[in-house]
Amino acid sequence: MSETISGGHLVAKALKAEGVEVIYTLCGGHIIDIYDGCVDEGIEVIDVRHEQVAAHAADGYARITGKPGCAVVTAGPGTTDAVTGVANAFRAESPMLLIGGQGALSQHKMGSLQDLPHVDMMAPITKFAATVPSTERVADIVSMAFRECYHGAPGPSFLEIPRDVLDAKVPLEKARIPEAGRYRASTRQAGDPEAIERLADLLAHAEKPAILLGSQVWTCRATDAATGFVRSLNVPAYMNGSGRGTLAPGDPHHFQLSRRYAFTEADLIIIVGTPFDFRMGYGKRLSPTATVVQIDLDYRTVGKNRDIDLGIVGDAGLVLSAAAQAASGRIGDAAAKRKAWLEELRTVETQAYEKRLPRQHSDARPIDPYRLVHEINEFLTEDTIYIGDGGDIVTFSGQVVQPKSPGHWMDPGPLGTLGVGTAFAMAAKQARRDKEVLCLFGDGAFSLTGWDFETMVRFDLPFIGIIGNNSSMNQIRYGQAAKYGEDRARVGNTLGDIRYGEFAKLLGGHGEEVRDPSEIRPALERARESGKPSLINVWVDPEVYAPGTMNQTMYK
Repeated sequence: MSETISGGHLVAKALKAEGVEVIYTLCGGHIIDIYDGCVDEGIEVIDVRHEQVAAHAADGYARITGKPGCAVVTAGPGTTDAVTGVANAFRAESPMLLIGGQGALSQHKMGSLQDLPHVDMMAPITKFAATVPSTERVADIVSMAFRECYHGAPGPSFLEIPRDVLDAKVPLEKARIPEAGRYRASTRQAGDPEAIERLADLLAHAEKPAILLGSQVWTCRATDAATGFVRSLNVPAYMNGSGRGTLAPGDPHHFQLSRRYAFTEADLIIIVGTPFDFRMGYGKRLSPTATVVQIDLDYRTVGKNRDIDLGIVGDAGLVLSAAAQAASGRIGDAAAKRKAWLEELRTVETQAYEKRLPRQHSDARPIDPYRLVHEINEFLTEDTIYIGDGGDIVTFSGQVVQPKSPGHWMDPGPLGTLGVGTAFAMAAKQARRDKEVLCLFGDGAFSLTGWDFETMVRFDLPFIGIIGNNSSMNQIRYGQAAKYGEDRARVGNTLGDIRYGEFAKLLGGHGEEVRDPSEIRPALERARESGKPSLINVWVDPEVYAPGTMNQTMYK
């Protein structure tokens, strides 16, 4: 008799071929044959307490490793619970595969347990969504889903696998099992050569250039190309999203607090891997007289919401390297002449920093959020992965916290999803056990998915968690006060005074309560030394708001 193989084992073989080392899951009867296959293929199974966490963890794994993440959930509510994580990955351009269970094909439209139209629901927030129609094609369609994850800008895919398709066994020779490295092409595009030449000319003649290095710089693993570009051409660089850390703090081309000034005064602005969405004022924050160049993996993003002078579709690393090389032979002494421009920006940068410094050193009680994020920034090492999960408190951190290495900054991305922190920490530590993982939560954000702190304890995934606790959804509270007055500022946004340090202890981790600013650093040190998942609950002043919160256009 010929050897047979089940659908679940075919899934595992396809995951192995893609290089997936772990799946994040919450168990269900529809999907357990995948677990059996993963055991045989040496793929780790991390079971969480909520499917949203599984999806966020798959997203986080992809960001950290550069390989696609994978979450496996059961049908119906298992899949709908994961929708938020998939949507977040979609807006953040993160390659992951969600596999959902489904009732048996033999019971199609009969009202089987947890039957829902998953594919219809997932199609708008994925690059590919499909049902696997037969056991023979399971591995084939899994590889197809991974292929689509990397079409243009990366993103998520979804597959539902009916229970009878997954559990059935077929002759091994009838199943198509794509071979690792042989079922999809390189996704790196070097950009239109004529456009590269035009960019080189613009760089050669610009007196006041500036560049924004966005998340695609990290997606493309283009750190070396980006740093070579800014240094060889003497261009000041700003970073956002996962692009943070491309240049280390203290690098002469690293700028952060002078971006608005630079984008007003520059004569050439290069936007790399960042859409003109709300974070960029839909492009309106750029000088109307500047020459604007946009570089992106996705053709549809280039020139969206704002006219540009030059658009280049391609891999950030290949495009920046080619442009730097092309410009090097024609730039003459233009790079040296930009010294005055960099000094001008450094003056603006220093003034902004010094204006805020008293609050960063404030001894006020309740604790000024600027003091908390300052202490966190001072605490980071070159091997600390920083994760931000919250509203107002994380807006404070965006001004102050500077990762010291590339790929060491994680935030939800443009969907603004709260609750990613525990899942991102889980994925980051599981994928990079050699790294320290630190996550700053708002108390509202932690509350959404915080029970999976226990998963971190169970799988021995130590991390340093800090909660900026103001017992409020303070970003929303500010908006309500601004719109409706202080007497209606606390409708629907006020939380209990929760001692999250005690919660951490309850679940087997390390926990502390901090009310005095002088105790922040010692508490962080003790968390580091504990070797456990930890929560340092820092009580911050609820009556102060981040400038970014107060400037949000939705409240005006």
